Amino acid sequence: MTALDIDFVRAQFPAFAEPSLQGQAFFENAGGSYTCQPVIDRLTRFYTQRKVQPYAPYEASRLAGAEMDEARARMAAILGVETDELSFGPSTTQNTYVLAQAFRQWMNPGEAIIVTNQDHEANSGPWRRLVEAGIEVREWKIDPETGSLNPQDLENLLDEKTRLVCFPHCSNVVGEINPVTEITAIAHAAGAFVCVDGVSYAPHGFPNVGDLGPDIYLFSAYKTYGPHQGCMVIRRALGELLPNQAHYFNGDTLYKRFTPAGPDHAQIAASAGMADYISLLSTHHGGPTEGAAAQGAFAHDLMRDHEVALLQPVLDAVKNRNAVRLLGPSEATRRAPTVALALGRPAAAVAAELAAHGVMAGGGDFYAVRALQAMGVDPDQGVLRVSFTHYTSQLEIDQLLNALDRVL
Repeated sequence: MTALDIDFVRAQFPAFAEPSLQGQAFFENAGGSYTCQPVIDRLTRFYTQRKVQPYAPYEASRLAGAEMDEARARMAAILGVETDELSFGPSTTQNTYVLAQAFRQWMNPGEAIIVTNQDHEANSGPWRRLVEAGIEVREWKIDPETGSLNPQDLENLLDEKTRLVCFPHCSNVVGEINPVTEITAIAHAAGAFVCVDGVSYAPHGFPNVGDLGPDIYLFSAYKTYGPHQGCMVIRRALGELLPNQAHYFNGDTLYKRFTPAGPDHAQIAASAGMADYISLLSTHHGGPTEGAAAQGAFAHDLMRDHEVALLQPVLDAVKNRNAVRLLGPSEATRRAPTVALALGRPAAAVAAELAAHGVMAGGGDFYAVRALQAMGVDPDQGVLRVSFTHYTSQLEIDQLLNALDRVL
């Protein structure tokens, strides 16, 4: 197994060399990651050299359009889907809302959608509103003790009226990685489409959506080292079935169908920097030097192995503490490095105490109010959440554990 070269990785992120951030360990990555240098370089270049309307015949415009096309093509390849099956939009929440409007038009009253109470509100609220159109909304409930979703419970909710099943790849508070392929197969066998919120998973390695099998896969580039864009995979069979939500004359272009507003040209172009970074990681560590999907898979495993090794000691340090409840699994291999702790007191105040020890973390409900309520956690008190990614070092983990000892 190739070990992650943490010094090389951190050298790709200007934040680690920023004087104002020295001595502070960043543990709110689930809310948004640091940005890698290739993304910053591309964004700067676009704003300085290409900030014109793209796709016109003059050179600056031609190059602007080419960079936007490059981002879509290369990121789609990493995700294992066709280029036009990837759309960019202002945020995952906004992308989901647009999709929900398409389903509102396409579905008939009495037909059903399944949502979970494990999700971030982005992949729950927009779908639940469809009840206003006479659509039945069924809730796949988590286990109140563990926070887990049981696929057998899903089978009991499915019938011939079900058109869509929505669930997270992993929750932003429970952290458990759900078996996407297994759940997708169950839903597809019942004739339903599948929408997966990958926002809390994708920062830990881009998944091969083509291999996983869902019809929709959503994540946020600002949590995967990129600009503030929502990335949305919609497989062709579903995308061409749903009503166009964009200008009527854009309806024949799959990646435009679910982007009603004008896209953010610069941020889309800068998203190619995420592909640059994955390629750098793979090449530096002796992985594939070409083939976007292969490089993505190599980088995914490299990231996960590093994260799992750092995560287990954190879980071990908190799982048996008095007056601390760890949400989700205590085995690092089963979860993302997003660790939510219910403390029985307001978590935001504890996050402020951590800040005094140079640890940047968050306290609150993290838009997962339904999940917290289902597990008996008061959303007003919220949870203390510490989250990291592959660029986190052992020294930062040590700093976190020492700080937790002082504040918990």
